[in-house]
Amino acid sequence: MSSEPLIQAVGLRKTFGDFTAVDGIDVEVAPGESFGFLGPNGAGKTSTMKIIGCTSPASGGTIRILGMDPATEASRIKARLGVVPQEDALDADLTVFENLLVYGRYFGLPRATVRARADELLEFAQLVDKRDEIVEKLSGGMKRRLTIARGLINTPQIVLLDEPTTGLDPQARHILWDRLFRLKREGVTLVLTTHYMDEAEQLCDRLVVMDKGRIVAEGSPRALIAEHASREVLELRFDVTDHAERAGDVAGIGRVEVLADRLLLYVENGDDALEAVTARGAHPMSSLVRRASLEDVFLRLTGRSLIE
Repeated sequence: MSSEPLIQAVGLRKTFGDFTAVDGIDVEVAPGESFGFLGPNGAGKTSTMKIIGCTSPASGGTIRILGMDPATEASRIKARLGVVPQEDALDADLTVFENLLVYGRYFGLPRATVRARADELLEFAQLVDKRDEIVEKLSGGMKRRLTIARGLINTPQIVLLDEPTTGLDPQARHILWDRLFRLKREGVTLVLTTHYMDEAEQLCDRLVVMDKGRIVAEGSPRALIAEHASREVLELRFDVTDHAERAGDVAGIGRVEVLADRLLLYVENGDDALEAVTARGAHPMSSLVRRASLEDVFLRLTGRSLIE
């Protein structure tokens, strides 16, 4: 497999009038990599994905996808991309199998090829028993798996997934993660956006953290947590309206972040830190020791939570 980047963007920009959605970002995605854009709504993730998917032109900078320029070779690029949008956009009146057949014909594939590929994808998506079911009757998780299967009908080199598990229950999310792991093992390059830090940690080899159209950090999930957080986090809730009032009670024990409803104390050992807090006579209503996550990285870099 070539080591040349499948996606390479330099100084990429996207503006809408006076609003800048993507503000001069540099991105490279290697073959076989699972690459993520992490950030809250409005960070510029979806605008970037639309540029990569050749559905929205860049306003500035340069981008090459599979060695081609989207401005002049969009059709050739799209033929080698699989796209899984935020909204499923399935034809609710057709069956599961018919949805795959119709979508496959958009790529000009022979009917026999599409039918054979559709059968393979039903197996992959664990939807064989729903083959002749009308899509409208499927659960949300099944519709999401069908949308991913549909995006694979043309055997793409790159699959773009925009918020792949939004709105799904935990069981459906884990089933979907398993399907994506399988794709990655088969050598398919995945590019996804998400605002779920656990999803990014599970699925991404490497990611960029975006805020207000810019990249504020880049690396593997583990490297980003090691660089910008601590091994553990002690969450403390006090009986106060403003937790900033209690920040002084824990000063010097570890780095402190003040949120509206709690204090976060970044330490190497959360249990030891809690002992130190109570030894000072500070008694929180509740406490929780957890490992640091990408949520903490984003909070450190931007001063706000991913879920705000």
